Amino acid sequence: MPSKTLSRAVLFDLDGTLTDPKPGITRCIQYALSKLGYTPPHAEDLCWCIGPPLQQSFAELLQTSDRAIVDRALSFYRDRFSTIGLFENTLYPQIPEILQSFRVDGFRAFVVTSKPHIYATRIIDHFALSSWFDRVYGSELDGTHSNKGDLIHYVLQTEQIVSTDAVMIGDRKHDMIGAKQNSVCAIGVTYGYGTASELTIHGADFIVNSPHHLPALIETILGILD
Repeated sequence: MPSKTLSRAVLFDLDGTLTDPKPGITRCIQYALSKLGYTPPHAEDLCWCIGPPLQQSFAELLQTSDRAIVDRALSFYRDRFSTIGLFENTLYPQIPEILQSFRVDGFRAFVVTSKPHIYATRIIDHFALSSWFDRVYGSELDGTHSNKGDLIHYVLQTEQIVSTDAVMIGDRKHDMIGAKQNSVCAIGVTYGYGTASELTIHGADFIVNSPHHLPALIETILGILD
């Protein structure tokens, strides 16, 4: 008999939540800016770009609303990211064990990221996490579903998940805002790139400082049924 928890789902952001992508993302941004003739900021000054849709980050970095310029920057970024940058990445501690525990408890698990799904899927495969996820959801290369609220809505509709049976785990305000727009419980993690203040201000229901605190919290929120 199927577990009653199968309708309950844990939605994971990718960057800053499952993996630390800082080297790859910052180097690819620096590469793109250099190709456009700009002197790129130091890596430490680009951490704010980890999490939000890159279209927004490049528009701010380049101080432009010209879509053609932003698209050129994205193209240069992807040239490097698709071959090198996506593997300049490390798993946060205990992530495989945590995902396994959710599967044992009967929860469904999904990656829900603003990163294009063609890259997100390769990253999940690279770290041998595919068996712990029901599906990887991300944006399209044209920017469709890059808004986290829209993407969460799409996941809930596609997977027929009731909002009260789901939690969203992420490290930036976009994850919290997207969760709240869909009446989903929002868990903010501070081991990524967002601060506790950022996460709380934008609606986090809970703050977690380490991955190993997640299983007990999820069990408390969603419950474990026989």
